[in-house]
Amino acid sequence: MRHRLYYLLPDVTVARAALNELLLARIECRHIHFATAGQTLPPDLPEANLMQRTDVVRGAEMGMAVGAALGLVLGIALLYYFDIDRAGVKAAVVVLATLVGMLFGTWASSMQGASLPNSRLASFMPELEKGSILLMVDVPAGMIDQVEGMLANRHPEMHFSGEESHIPTFP
Repeated sequence: MRHRLYYLLPDVTVARAALNELLLARIECRHIHFATAGQTLPPDLPEANLMQRTDVVRGAEMGMAVGAALGLVLGIALLYYFDIDRAGVKAAVVVLATLVGMLFGTWASSMQGASLPNSRLASFMPELEKGSILLMVDVPAGMIDQVEGMLANRHPEMHFSGEESHIPTFP
């Protein structure tokens, strides 16, 4: 399991230096992401992708739960409306309706979430609008102290802004 560490950086020069330090610490480039409030980043800095910038994941999670619940209710309503007698068919109708509702809810809510900014990054927006750069780095749980110490010692201008656990190992 990985943990996501958040750092606010003052400018592009510090961002490049932090990227180099993380690469030297053997953090893969695919686990390092930079975000701004709209300013363009140089091409050598890995920019946050759709999954980090928007609420796609949160939308999919919410849609999956709501869609499954509504599909279950629809499946039960279908049983009473069509008056199905066989137990195996009843179970199949309810399960199928629940799965269809879950899939549709996941799809619809993730599409809606793609149009919204990431709610987890809302606390960083005032600083990002002032021109700061947000560094998001996903590190293995065993390397958290090492990475935090290294960045704090070599880059005192960086501000540690939080940690989030439960980041999947494989993106």
